[in-house]
Amino acid sequence: MPVLTLLGKPGCHLCDDARAVIHTVLAEHPEVRFEERSILEDPALLDRYAEEIPVVLIGDRVHTIWRVDADRLRAALTEVPA
Repeated sequence: MPVLTLLGKPGCHLCDDARAVIHTVLAEHPEVRFEERSILEDPALLDRYAEEIPVVLIGDRVHTIWRVDADRLRAALTEVPA
């Protein structure tokens, strides 16, 4: 199962909202590993996503930017091969 990664930064209210949705959905998918990374700690991520956080990656692919829809995330995790 790929890793689900939340890219954000401290003090980002949209990141806080995204994290809450992600934790709710991941409670239904304990097999999915979750990571969180701050774009402030990686110059390449900061350059690429400075105006687009939060970003949710499933594996190495962008799933969503800004707002996380719980139903869409559930569907995406169901479709990901184990």
